[in-house]
Amino acid sequence: MAAKKALISVSDKTGIVELAKSLIEFGYEIISTGGTLKVLNAAGVKAVDISSVTGFPECLDGRVKTLHPKVHAGLLAMRDNKEHMDFLASMNIDPIDIVVVNLYPFKETVKKPNIDLQTAIENIDIGGPTMLRSAAKNYQDVAVMVDPADYAKVLEELKNGGITKETKFYLMYKVYQHTSYYDTLIANYLRQKLDIEFPEQFTMAFDKAQDMRYGENPHQNAVFYKEAFDVECSLAVAQQLHGKELSYNNINDTNGALDLLREFSEPTVVAVKHANPCGVATAKTISEAFFKANAADPTSIFGGIVAANRTIDKETAEQIHKIFIEIVVAPDFTDEALAILKQKQNIRLLKLPNIMKAVPANCYDMKKVVGGLLVQEFDRMVVNKDKCKVVTKTQPTEAQIEDMIFAMTVVKHTKSNAIVIAKDKTILGIGGGQVNRIRATKQAIAHSLTDTHGAVLASDAFFPFDDCVEAAHEGGIVAIMQPGGSIKDQLSIDACDKYGISMIFSGDRHFKH
Repeated sequence: MAAKKALISVSDKTGIVELAKSLIEFGYEIISTGGTLKVLNAAGVKAVDISSVTGFPECLDGRVKTLHPKVHAGLLAMRDNKEHMDFLASMNIDPIDIVVVNLYPFKETVKKPNIDLQTAIENIDIGGPTMLRSAAKNYQDVAVMVDPADYAKVLEELKNGGITKETKFYLMYKVYQHTSYYDTLIANYLRQKLDIEFPEQFTMAFDKAQDMRYGENPHQNAVFYKEAFDVECSLAVAQQLHGKELSYNNINDTNGALDLLREFSEPTVVAVKHANPCGVATAKTISEAFFKANAADPTSIFGGIVAANRTIDKETAEQIHKIFIEIVVAPDFTDEALAILKQKQNIRLLKLPNIMKAVPANCYDMKKVVGGLLVQEFDRMVVNKDKCKVVTKTQPTEAQIEDMIFAMTVVKHTKSNAIVIAKDKTILGIGGGQVNRIRATKQAIAHSLTDTHGAVLASDAFFPFDDCVEAAHEGGIVAIMQPGGSIKDQLSIDACDKYGISMIFSGDRHFKH
C-alpha cells in the first residue's frame, strides 16, 4: 500500500519543519516545492520535489509548479467514487491526503513604499489558491491547512486515530475565507490603480483587531475589525499607553472626535460625548484649548472623550486629572503628563502620532443597513468661500466670518438637526440630534454657560422659517451662517435686517445622521 501523501508549500514557514516531521511519524510522505523544499531538506526532513510527482519541471521563473493534473486529480478524486479511483490508478496518480499551503505575501509586498505594479503582480499567487480550493472542495477526503494555528489541532487528531470530518469541514471554511480575503486585497489594489470609486461589486478586507466585552449594550456581542491596510490617522493603529480595554462605544465616540479634530491645524481640543461634540476650542496652547473646551460644557464632558492635536503636557494633564474622562487621544504625552494621568487606573491613554494626517482618498464613509450597505465619499469640505454670499444689509466682520466657519466645522460633525454657537474659536452652545431646527436653536442657546451676546451661529441646513432668527436675536447672536435654499429664505433675511444681524448663505449643507 502506497504511503499517504502530504503536499506542503508555504510562504509563512512558521512551524513547518515540526509539522512535516510529525506527519512523517504518522506515515505520510512529504511532497514540497521551491523554498519550502529547501527549508525542509536543510532541517533534515525527507521530502520529494513536486516535479518528481508531476514529471514536469518548474518553469516560467516558478510561475508554474503545481498547476498539473497529477496534483489536482490527486486532490479532487473522491475516495468513495470507484470511477475516480480507477482513473487515478490507470494514470499512476497518487491521492494527496493533506495539503499545507499559504500564499505569496501580496499584502506585505504592496504595503512597502514605492512598490511598482509589476512587483505587486509577481506577488499574486496562482498555484497556491488553486491547490487550496481543490483540496477544500474535496474536504471529506483531504485535510487542508492554510493557518499555522491549526497545525497542533490536526496533529492531535492524527494522534488519536485520524482527522475528523468536522475538523476537515472547518478547515474547508478557513480556506475559502482566506482565498476570498486574498482576492479582495488584490482586487482593491487594482481598483485603486484604476481609480474606480464605486465598483459594481463592492468587497473589502478587514482583520479582527479585538473581541469586545459587549457591543453598544451589554446584551449585544461585538468585535472590532480594522482595515487590512493600515490607515495611519485612524484609531485602529493607535497605541494604548494606559487603561482598560476600549469598548464598542469608546471606539465609536473616539472615531467621531478624531474626525472633527482633523479639521483644525491650530492647537485644538475636541470633547465628545455619545458621538456628538460637547466642547471644542482652538487656542495658542493645548492647555488653553482644553480649558476653553471644558468650560463650554463641564457637565457633558464628564465621562467623555478628549482628543488633542498637540502633545499633552503637564499643565493640560493636571486639568484633565481633575475630572472624569474616559479616553484621551493625542499625538504624544510628555513623561510628566503620563505620570499624572496614570494615577487613574481606568483612563485610556491613546498615542496616535499621525493624528492629523488626512484620511486617504480611497477611504469610504459607510453605514450598514439591514439587507444593504450605504457607501459614500467622506465629507471633506466645510465651507467653500467662493459660494458664500452675504444676503443681509449688515456685513459680517472678518473675525465673525472666522468664527462662523469654526462653528460650521463643528456643525459638520454634529448629529442633525444641528446648530452651533461660537465666539473666539470656542464653542458656547450646541443643539444636535433634534427633529426640528427651532428646537436645536433654542437648545444651543439655552445650554450655553456663557453669555451668547456677540456670538455667531451656524446651521447644518436652511431655515424653513424666520423663527430661528428670532431665537438667535433673543440670544444676542450677531451673525449667522446657513446653507440657504428655502422657499422662504426671504423671511429669515428680512428678520436679520430688522435686528441688524448679518447672514451668510454658504450654499452647502452638512447633514449627519
